[in-house]
Amino acid sequence: MVHGPVRRAGFASSGAHERNVARPIVLIGFRRAGNLGLGYLASTLRARGYRVEILEFEDSFETILAAIRRHDPILVGFSLIFQFYIRRYAELARQLRAHGVTAHFTIGGHFPTLSHHHTLELIPELDSVVRFEGELTLLELVDALGLGKGWRAIHGIAYRRGAEIVATELRPLLSDLDELPYPDRSVDEPMTLGRRAAQMLASRGCIRTCSFCSIHMFYRSAPGKVVRTRKPAEVAREMRILHDERCATIFSFQDDDFPVYGRVWQRWTREFLAELYRNDLPGRSIWKINARADAIDAELFAEMRDAGMYMVYMGLESGSDEGLVTLNKSITVEQNLKAVEILKGLGLVFDFGFMLLEPSSSFASILENVAFLRRIVGDGYMAAEFCRMIPYDGTPIKDQLAREGRLRGDVCNPDYDFLDPRLTDFYVVVNELLNMTGWIHGLRALSPQLKHAWTEVAIIERLYPSVRDLPSYRAKLQELTRASNAVLLDVVEGLAQDFMADRRISHSPQVLRDQCGRFAEELLATRNAFIRQSQPEIVRILGDAVPQAAE
Repeated sequence: MVHGPVRRAGFASSGAHERNVARPIVLIGFRRAGNLGLGYLASTLRARGYRVEILEFEDSFETILAAIRRHDPILVGFSLIFQFYIRRYAELARQLRAHGVTAHFTIGGHFPTLSHHHTLELIPELDSVVRFEGELTLLELVDALGLGKGWRAIHGIAYRRGAEIVATELRPLLSDLDELPYPDRSVDEPMTLGRRAAQMLASRGCIRTCSFCSIHMFYRSAPGKVVRTRKPAEVAREMRILHDERCATIFSFQDDDFPVYGRVWQRWTREFLAELYRNDLPGRSIWKINARADAIDAELFAEMRDAGMYMVYMGLESGSDEGLVTLNKSITVEQNLKAVEILKGLGLVFDFGFMLLEPSSSFASILENVAFLRRIVGDGYMAAEFCRMIPYDGTPIKDQLAREGRLRGDVCNPDYDFLDPRLTDFYVVVNELLNMTGWIHGLRALSPQLKHAWTEVAIIERLYPSVRDLPSYRAKLQELTRASNAVLLDVVEGLAQDFMADRRISHSPQVLRDQCGRFAEELLATRNAFIRQSQPEIVRILGDAVPQAAE
């Protein structure tokens, strides 16, 4: 387990009081694939002497209850990442109370922060809500509970007072992220091709104002600087520690928007690259980031690639300029296309988010989106995938839809009316057809499997460059992806044309299921044959390259 010291006086001042650390804290959330949010909360509490247990939300109720009874915590904290899970969290809290758990219940996350009234109404068992960044607020709350002191004046919380819901004065966002101890990493992330992965954070916040996203609302609604970056040397130092102590060689940056946009952040990134070289990490480790298309700079990204960056995720979202305006992306289709062109030219694998449908959609925009997807992945460079925009709580577009009388659904299934009523039926048909045939949704669907295969290719190219059959395998994978994308986009385009012409649906679910099945079988056979042939070389390189983890 890697913990860093609390290194700044500003944060240390929060530790200058008396505290009672006799009883532990239990945090519950999604942890199996890594959870930096829970990790930072846990390490902050541990740095002040508290024992912290992190439980997996997906475990059975019996497992969670037994752990809570065993530890007898003073506080149980629920980490809610996705709002459509709130009813499951409500049921968990209800069952825990029904089985005699009397600890203080609190909850945090984007939805509880931005919709604290609704959260307290939906989960009456809660004692409080920790709003916005929770490290210091949760620490103060636990301190007060441990000493039996009043906690209702703590900044950054919400609670009930009789029939009234009270929100206290907001706590400013953390000004120096390097004051925080390194996050708890007690759960090992899955291995990929014999290499251990680790999540990283170089910054918090996002300066953009996309209408569909609650992230910028989360950071803009509290006092303080919206975007804060860590010191490049501290980020590289943490990576080196994780490499040496946990054998981590694949790093996934979880920043909402990695700092590469504009001269100031480009300077930050170049300082970070220099620190990577100073820590002798290029050649030993690789890393991926999330970035906007308008931040993709050919010269800078070439330097980043040479220092170990192997993959870039972009939220492209729409191939229609009208759609990009509705989503308030402050970007154009041409800028999106240019970013893809640059990444392909640099040989960097990219993934992307894309919304086939959003509130301003028309059949014309759907055809524009299909044409755009053909331009960026019609060559099979990456698997095509798309979704529908969801109006999450706390987003400007949800408020706009409510004002227009178009908002539908509930907190777990937020929905809206399209301007063209036919699009509702179109989406239902597309969704059901692709679900039935196993194309997009779910980890076992074809497009996610293809994306996973491309991620493996990107990793092998950087960490196992001497594997002989890689060029041949990559060519086969690209052709398979190209063929899959062609069928998928033909289906969407054909369905749109059927609806526009008011004619019978021309695609057979059984035919598509058979096609999807053949693609999946070919992918599995091709991938397994390649891994089988490459295994001796991969094992040889692993034996030479991977450090022994520190005891």
